[in-house]
Amino acid sequence: MKVLAIGDVCAPDGCEYALKMIPIIKREENIDLVIVNGENSALGNGITPESANMIFAAGADVITGGNHTLRRNEFYDMLDSNPFVLRPHNIKDAPVGSGYCLFDMGRYQVAVINLSGHIYLERANADNPFKCVDELVNRAKDDGARFIIIDFHAEATSEKRALGFYLDGKVSAVFGTHTHVQTADAQVLPNGTGYITDLGMTGVIHSILGVKNEIIINRLLHNDMSRFEQATGECMINGCVFDLDDNTGLTKSVKLIYR
Repeated sequence: MKVLAIGDVCAPDGCEYALKMIPIIKREENIDLVIVNGENSALGNGITPESANMIFAAGADVITGGNHTLRRNEFYDMLDSNPFVLRPHNIKDAPVGSGYCLFDMGRYQVAVINLSGHIYLERANADNPFKCVDELVNRAKDDGARFIIIDFHAEATSEKRALGFYLDGKVSAVFGTHTHVQTADAQVLPNGTGYITDLGMTGVIHSILGVKNEIIINRLLHNDMSRFEQATGECMINGCVFDLDDNTGLTKSVKLIYR
């Protein structure tokens, strides 16, 4: 089975580019399942029903979230009604939603888990992801999942790497999201788990993490706390293809996507 994981979709420009590119990548790479992080897909920040529906229209099977997923109250109904729209499971006192779903592929079940880191992550309000993930992995196995895939939405590289090695051999794949910069460490870990520290983002190339350059530079240079505005212009799509072994449930190979 081949899984396409797409990094944080940023703003309407990112949604439009995902709508254009995901069908092409699915066809070229013979993809079976698509997981997209959509937590910054709305104009401004967060995710709305409109931006989520555009991501589904692009070909996503599961949409994962992060520390901005609960920002928009208008999104709460969708989090409750659609089991394939996730928010980090370990967010404390989350009023709606879940970070776990089971996707039926016919011959087998795929468990998708969404977790938040808690090191350096603004407004994460998250419980320990290592303790939480053990419970969810056991739940997935009890549910008969052949494959277990984890989106770890975290800031610290060390925390992401640690979770990858902690789960090596126990799950199919672990990919990081949140930092919007694709890392060069796509790999199969020693015991067979596919891994990358960060998928990157889907959004404007000439931006600072999807935001207008001058806003971020002025904040860092002059402590100017002006409201963030999304950049516009030429876009890219970042992600990975995980080729999973139907027999073992582990990863055979990982391929970077940057277009």
